[in-house]
Amino acid sequence: MSMTVQGPGETGADASAVNRDILDTLTSLIKVVGGLAQEIAAEFDIAPHDLLAMFKLDSVLSMKELAQHMGCDASFITSVADTLEKRGYVRREPSQRDRRVKNLVLTEEGIAAKERMMRELAEKMPWSYALDDGERCCFLRLLKKAVGVTGSEDNEIRGG
Repeated sequence: MSMTVQGPGETGADASAVNRDILDTLTSLIKVVGGLAQEIAAEFDIAPHDLLAMFKLDSVLSMKELAQHMGCDASFITSVADTLEKRGYVRREPSQRDRRVKNLVLTEEGIAAKERMMRELAEKMPWSYALDDGERCCFLRLLKKAVGVTGSEDNEIRGG
């Protein structure tokens, strides 16, 4: 089932062409962002999924919570935690509430590395240099609208 959204004065064919252009452009953007993330991850000798984990780690998170934030299986987080721990970026601690649960905590070195990673990501992302402040705010609002994020979900999209 296909749903075509038409703007004022658009025929079904016009809306379909716009939707194809959006998909094509979004795919190109994802490719650019993915390449930049790979570049930055390589600078820190980690994989892109480890970079994503660093982005998602703000405070203490259980390995299961990190998996949910990353949208992956909890079993995968073990290898992510191993890598980040080996680099000295995180340490595992038993949960205070349930000692069977392992939390990941950023170390001082991890906090400093994350700040450098986030600074590089922010500087290199296309919207940082191709859009002015107003356009970036508009782009963010449109992205949030497209993925259905509102109010309380806002923190989740930012990695919290």
